[in-house]
Amino acid sequence: MEITGLEGKVAVVTGAGRMRSIGRPIAVELARAGCDIVLTGTGRSPDRYPDDERAADWRDIESVADEVRSLGRRAEAVVSNVADAGAVDALVAGTLAQFGRVDIVVNNAGAARGADRVPVVDLDIDVWRNVIDVNLHGTFLMSRAFARAIVAAGAGGSIVNISSIGGKMMAARTAAYAASKAAIHALTCAMASELGPDGVRVNAVCPGIIDTYRMDDVGRGERWEQMIAASVPLGRPGTGEDIANMVVYLCSDQGSWISGQLYTVDGGMLTGR
Repeated sequence: MEITGLEGKVAVVTGAGRMRSIGRPIAVELARAGCDIVLTGTGRSPDRYPDDERAADWRDIESVADEVRSLGRRAEAVVSNVADAGAVDALVAGTLAQFGRVDIVVNNAGAARGADRVPVVDLDIDVWRNVIDVNLHGTFLMSRAFARAIVAAGAGGSIVNISSIGGKMMAARTAAYAASKAAIHALTCAMASELGPDGVRVNAVCPGIIDTYRMDDVGRGERWEQMIAASVPLGRPGTGEDIANMVVYLCSDQGSWISGQLYTVDGGMLTGR
């Protein structure tokens, strides 16, 4: 099947600066399908880069922007904070000034995992707020601001929220994360109902275990192999490209009659729950 309908579109992808990530392949595959790309990141200091990024002379969103340009598409790399309404409004204004339009928004930015993975009775309120602010509030602010621009243009568009199976399976020690992702599911469906008459489709993609930097605390040795074998019926972790392929499809003409859906992409993990 040929993917069509993305040539010349403008897509905004948040949280796209990591080398081993979901955001990077989403940006690259949308560009490969014909989109010009606006990439956002938090402006990480190089001293926070993992060893593999340092070895590759990685430059966060600038490196991803270079990949997009190598495919013959335009790219703009912007340091921004999705949880700040003023920053989001500035991102919209900058996108329209640079490209003259916006058609696609992929809300991929997420709070760092770690301090939130504790029993709920031990969950610090500031940690809770940060997860909710970035994951949920950021998705709301980005969707609201860019939906205004898309609706005003009158040509329709697509919003894809990167959620998680963690918003469906509600594991222990994930109270903040699970709450934020489950709320994104509700937000996705509500926005799909509201924005559909304006030609704006809204969907969520819910990844399972993806082999990115977010899983580095688990390692990649025997513990990792045991976790995959016990959890994933298809026997392998997902890749960023697995998620990117779904995102590209949902944004394309081939996904033009799909809205308000929460797509699980997890190698079959939820089938055994």
